[in-house]
Amino acid sequence: MAIIRTFRRNDDGSLDFREAWFEAYENEEAGQFVINHGAVGHMSTTKDVKNVDEETGASLLAAFEAQCAEDGYAELPAEEQFWAIAQWPAKTGGAYAERLRDTAVQVLTGHLAWRGLGTIEETTFGTGTLNLHILTPDPKKVVPALKAAVREHDLDLSKLRIGIAPFGEPTALKQKHPSPPKPFSVD
Repeated sequence: MAIIRTFRRNDDGSLDFREAWFEAYENEEAGQFVINHGAVGHMSTTKDVKNVDEETGASLLAAFEAQCAEDGYAELPAEEQFWAIAQWPAKTGGAYAERLRDTAVQVLTGHLAWRGLGTIEETTFGTGTLNLHILTPDPKKVVPALKAAVREHDLDLSKLRIGIAPFGEPTALKQKHPSPPKPFSVD
């Protein structure tokens, strides 16, 4: 499933996003074409077209990409984004850590995607920690979104730590939750 994800910076500095994808139905030639758009950090609006064949899906993606370019939307280079690390205490490996990782990935992936706030690029275990590495276009909006998702899905907010770093400096993490800030590491 190929996804086209584009952003446009408004005059006030805020970001809007548009994304589209074609997804084939399991064991079928047809699928659905989906467009998702909105202001980064807010719940998006979604429209879909069902029972689309692969060729039509490809042409719809091409038309979507052309319309985005015409409207001033473009892919946001990784260098212009930030790393957000959602971190919980967890021993390396083990059933508890695996369940925590799987649940956190499932919860945060959907919550962030529907708000244009980024993607989970990797999960790692540090010394006694589970780390979800999130590539985000908006470091200020991703922190409250992560906290809201954790709260809504009964993950342990009291143990969540969030660090933010520029894309090019992933080791320059600054703790943004909880306060007061403490040194933050994924090791």
